[in-house]
Amino acid sequence: MFAKAYQIASNYTQPVLISTLRFDGTVECSIGTFVIVNAEGWIVTAAHIFEIMTAHQRDIAEINQYNQAVSEIENNTYLSFNDKKKRLAKISFNPKWIRTYSYWWGADYHGIDNIHLLNENDLAIGKLTNYNPQFCAEYPTFKRPENLLLGTSLCKLGYPFHEVNASFNEATNAFQIAPNALPIPRFPIDGIFTREVLMATTENSPYEIKFIETSTPGFRGQSGGPIFDTAGNIWAIQSRTAHLSLGFSPKIVVNQKEVIEHQFINVGMGVHIETILKMLDANSVRYKLSEA
Repeated sequence: MFAKAYQIASNYTQPVLISTLRFDGTVECSIGTFVIVNAEGWIVTAAHIFEIMTAHQRDIAEINQYNQAVSEIENNTYLSFNDKKKRLAKISFNPKWIRTYSYWWGADYHGIDNIHLLNENDLAIGKLTNYNPQFCAEYPTFKRPENLLLGTSLCKLGYPFHEVNASFNEATNAFQIAPNALPIPRFPIDGIFTREVLMATTENSPYEIKFIETSTPGFRGQSGGPIFDTAGNIWAIQSRTAHLSLGFSPKIVVNQKEVIEHQFINVGMGVHIETILKMLDANSVRYKLSEA
């Protein structure tokens, strides 16, 4: 059903690798997904893909305060070695502060700027730097939002079920991705359009906080990826998975003890096409719209 649409979406669906160096020296690497919108290199993804960037902006002020306090003690010539050691031990720090981070946008030579975030809606756009229009063989078509039929078959595409390891080279001040990490395989999952979900709008969002719900969940690694129909038209951008209670809780026996097993259905939540188009329009980003 989605074979042709998958081939179309594979052109504009790309992985983003997010590498993080923590204050305690640990390195983490996660995978997200983004969509290349046009030949100018504009992209759309989920806003939470940029959580590391915004967290680092918060952490860096505290790291600078910590380093300044350490420097003042170490450079105090009136303190003995033991006094310095005692005072340094009293300075609090968070081992999970983010020292530095890196985003890898589908190719080594890509950077990103012009980032715009709608955190409440979980939507982000940006523009790739050093972008060659030939990088993407076919750009997406976005679904007209006027006639979204419940029950329509949709497909999510992204990069789950793949582990990427990274290290940080202090000498070069750069992350190094493990050589066996690439290429990252795509993984599609189908479902149907079940409901439109409206959430309480806050003063932090200029648009309705509106989502398209699908009968199947999105997987970790698919965040920011497209939700598209059998023609390859994008209806939404994958945001999260919601866990809906089924309203019954059977009893089961675990380790010879009877426990209640709560039952849930996992559904996907994608940023609504109306929000996507409004954000693209507000930032004068060109895109292709479906005929129907």
